Amino acid sequence: MGLKSKWLAMSFHSFNPSILREYDIRGIVGETLFDDDAHMLGITFGSCLIKAGGNSVSVGYDGRLTSPKLTEALIDGLISCGLKVFNIGLGPTPMLSFSTHHLSSDAGIMVTGSHNPKTYNGFKLSLKGKPFYGSDILSLAALAESGHFISGKGVLEEVDLQEDYLNRLTRDFSNLSSRAIAWDPGNGATAIILNRLCEIIPGHHHIINGCIDGNFPNHHPDPTIPENLNQLIGSVQDNSCELGFGFDGDGDRIGVVDSKGRIIYADQLMMFFAREVLNSHPGGAIIADVKSSQALFDEIERLNGTPIMCGTGHSRIKSKMIEMSSPLAGEMSGHIFFNDRYYGFDDALYASLRLLAFMDVTDTPLDQLYDGLPVLFNTPEIRFPCPEEIKFNVVEQLSKNLDAATMEISRIDGIRVKTNDGWWLLRASNTQDALVARCESDNEIGLKRLKEELVMNLSAFGLSLPNNITD
Repeated sequence: MGLKSKWLAMSFHSFNPSILREYDIRGIVGETLFDDDAHMLGITFGSCLIKAGGNSVSVGYDGRLTSPKLTEALIDGLISCGLKVFNIGLGPTPMLSFSTHHLSSDAGIMVTGSHNPKTYNGFKLSLKGKPFYGSDILSLAALAESGHFISGKGVLEEVDLQEDYLNRLTRDFSNLSSRAIAWDPGNGATAIILNRLCEIIPGHHHIINGCIDGNFPNHHPDPTIPENLNQLIGSVQDNSCELGFGFDGDGDRIGVVDSKGRIIYADQLMMFFAREVLNSHPGGAIIADVKSSQALFDEIERLNGTPIMCGTGHSRIKSKMIEMSSPLAGEMSGHIFFNDRYYGFDDALYASLRLLAFMDVTDTPLDQLYDGLPVLFNTPEIRFPCPEEIKFNVVEQLSKNLDAATMEISRIDGIRVKTNDGWWLLRASNTQDALVARCESDNEIGLKRLKEELVMNLSAFGLSLPNNITD
């Protein structure tokens, strides 16, 4: 098993700058992202890993049509650096994250387009148990252009982790109650595990879109968009289910609906989870992103926890969890991270099981838990198009235009403006050519005024909110 390596000068390579995102690498296959990029990513990331003292990496891929070829090119690059590569194959991103713990690998790379349209694909990276993002990703571009890489003779090992991952998922949930549950993996990578999971846990399970299909023929694999949950809601109602779960394309984001077809958003789920987790971690720091409801931060404080507001992005959240030794974190986009009895990465299947267990402990159906939440008037996460080249400038300029003397402004990530009516948020998406907004008030009139204020500010840049939000 030769893992010796040496520095080697090779021809340089230039990545399309648009694919080097804040949290990962992502682009349109055949337009901005190519197999050569995957190969060079393997070489550059592999060189960084060896320089950091590592010698092994786990690799997995999602169900997109372009994932197998990108994975093959990536692995070739990693092996050329002298690394041991564990190829865990097709499955959800959380299974890849699990593999880094289970196999004690020094790094992990998931080939996935996540929740983006089928033409997209990309890579999520971790190194030595921490997210590899931001300036780390940009450093790969500089290394690629320098042409100075590490070369060696690596090895490849194919590893089937499905059984081990399933055993870990279900280990703490042997006594779940039997319930009627609808599931929608959205033809994404979670389907391969979900079908087996439903054979293990008790209940009457109704799975729709349960075959992996990179064309996503039934709906877009993003559970944060309400219309993508319509099929799930229909299944809940048609089968008289207590609740339903939906997942994104690579299985790290969760969507939930109750028996009445109402969507339970991630910040609302976090209110439930905070009650349980703070019993075991009194005073613990609970992290949520800037898009989350003020009610969540207030609830954490009421439970004598320490609420921490963080910038959006799974990599930022994971890094903050490590920094704060937080037992729980989440963001509005459906990523929920348990560092309590789990590993601290976002796993939608695990979050589903934790919710079922919470319902058992409280002996309360989900619709009654929902009815007990604060009554607020808010928008969902509003994502609307804005050209890549101006989206950050719009937020920066608007931030300068606002009068800090008359309002409370947070600039942790974009701008979150607090007024007497509540708050509104505007930030640039780091994964799409889009801006993201949200508004929240404790009354309907207040919400209307917040939306009007946001619309007025956007109009100065020739932008507007979607009609279904402003109507």
